[in-house]
Amino acid sequence: MSGGVSARPGPKARGARARSGVTARGTSLRYGVLVALAAMVLLPFAGIVLAALHPQGEQVGGLSIPGEWSWGNFQQAWERGNFGNLMRSSLLIAVCVVPLAVTLATLAAYGLTVLKAWGNRTLSAGFVLGLTLPVELVVVALYYNLREVGLTDSYIGIILAEVALFMPFGVYWMQAHFSGIPGELVEAARIDGARDLSVLVRVLLPISWPAITTLSVLYFMWSWNQFLLVLVMMQDPDRRTAPTGLGLFVGQYSTNIPLLAAASLIVIAPIVLVYLTFQRSFVNGITQGAIKS
Repeated sequence: MSGGVSARPGPKARGARARSGVTARGTSLRYGVLVALAAMVLLPFAGIVLAALHPQGEQVGGLSIPGEWSWGNFQQAWERGNFGNLMRSSLLIAVCVVPLAVTLATLAAYGLTVLKAWGNRTLSAGFVLGLTLPVELVVVALYYNLREVGLTDSYIGIILAEVALFMPFGVYWMQAHFSGIPGELVEAARIDGARDLSVLVRVLLPISWPAITTLSVLYFMWSWNQFLLVLVMMQDPDRRTAPTGLGLFVGQYSTNIPLLAAASLIVIAPIVLVYLTFQRSFVNGITQGAIKS
């Protein structure tokens, strides 16, 4: 009987094969979706890069390869758009906004989540409501309020305004992070004699760097991309930021596609560099937040 009859796989073997087939199809589907999403993001970016390298006056379409690589478009865009002063203003504002906003958001979240400050639920609800407040709704009133104290047309006014606008999300983000830390860790530190500030600095902050780094990168992106607030608050064109300068640049060179593409790449370059520098910590912070939620 064993010579001519082959043994059929049992129910368990058939079930394992079926599950492996389903797993393989699911993996292929996930990779296919990721590749499609990556293409949706990278192809337009590649189109901008290729357009920036076309000679000025040449017809640009889609992902067409330039017949002559014109690297001088970046220098011309930099000089004509006065991006030296604009980039300096953007960097100054972002460098001031990010540490100040992250520090205030961390302290507020620590007080509301870990220390359970008086009225913490009401204050937390107020910060959540602040997430629904668009800049367009408050920018006019904010302009008149800051004008009364002499903070319009100044970097300090823009920095304080951006910190206030970014606070709701920062407090919400850090509250979600602190709520996922075991309470026994804080209690053990207090038993050892650590005070509130020591608990935050020596116990919680060392294990919170992924969340803090992610929040810092997001704050930098938001501060760098801020357009309407700077356009209203800063009247001096030489002291405005790079995105606002790019908006004026578009109005002046609306038909010069290679020059516009080069200017756009100049403006977004710092964001790309910051993201690539902190990519690992940024992804870790996002992943931790997704797992905890």
